[in-house]
Amino acid sequence: MGQKSRRERAAEARGVAQASEKRRERTVRFIGGAAVVVVMAAIIGVAVYASSNSPSNDASGSLDGVVQPDPDAALPAGVLTADSATPFGVPYGNGGADVPVLELWEDFQCPACGALEEANGAGIEQLAEEGLVQLIYRPTAFLDANLGNDSSHRAVAAWGCAIDAGKTLEFHNAVYANQPAEEGVGFTDEQFVSFASESDLGEADLATFSQCVTDGTYLAWAANSNQEFSTSQIGGTPSGFLNGEAVGTEVLADPVALADLVASKS
Repeated sequence: MGQKSRRERAAEARGVAQASEKRRERTVRFIGGAAVVVVMAAIIGVAVYASSNSPSNDASGSLDGVVQPDPDAALPAGVLTADSATPFGVPYGNGGADVPVLELWEDFQCPACGALEEANGAGIEQLAEEGLVQLIYRPTAFLDANLGNDSSHRAVAAWGCAIDAGKTLEFHNAVYANQPAEEGVGFTDEQFVSFASESDLGEADLATFSQCVTDGTYLAWAANSNQEFSTSQIGGTPSGFLNGEAVGTEVLADPVALADLVASKS
């Protein structure tokens, strides 16, 4: 079969968006009304905080007491290498080389990232699963320095362990679904193991995951990706880019608007 036309891609993208919108409306009416104002204020607030107050936003990307970046350090299965167009990113979905690339910068301790996940995480995932975008998650850990802990680095590292176990999306979503109510409380290793357990890992795989977390196997990957965030001067999270062009958070959070934008780039 030949490549799909732009009109066919647009129809598919809108269908994905409409399906996502219906599911979302059954749970929370996030777009429109006062709720979106609160969410957007939170997103903007975190972005400003990242750009103006984060002592870790220097060229090193490191955090004292955690780990230094090491471009030669081990990477989880399928994570992109240092010399790729999106270094240390996590690809997800079925998008081929002929569809737009959607990059999404996130910090697991970022409340606004959790709000975006609630608003349109499912829609973003479905665009990737339907092959309408190449979705690349770009993890960062800048909030560790702001909040005085190491939970963002450790959450990214634990995600790497889950990626190795074939639970990329399940673990990612579980962390956001279980963000502490109070910012700065952070996560424990026991919580990470619990999130993995809820992802239906078998006993042997769960034991491997637990050891991977305990050993901090992918802490250097977390530091590497955080360094990319710092040197790229992203400014805050969540931040999205479609084919390298910034996407407003109001578009990322709106299934129909994002699907229309994706279709226009196809």
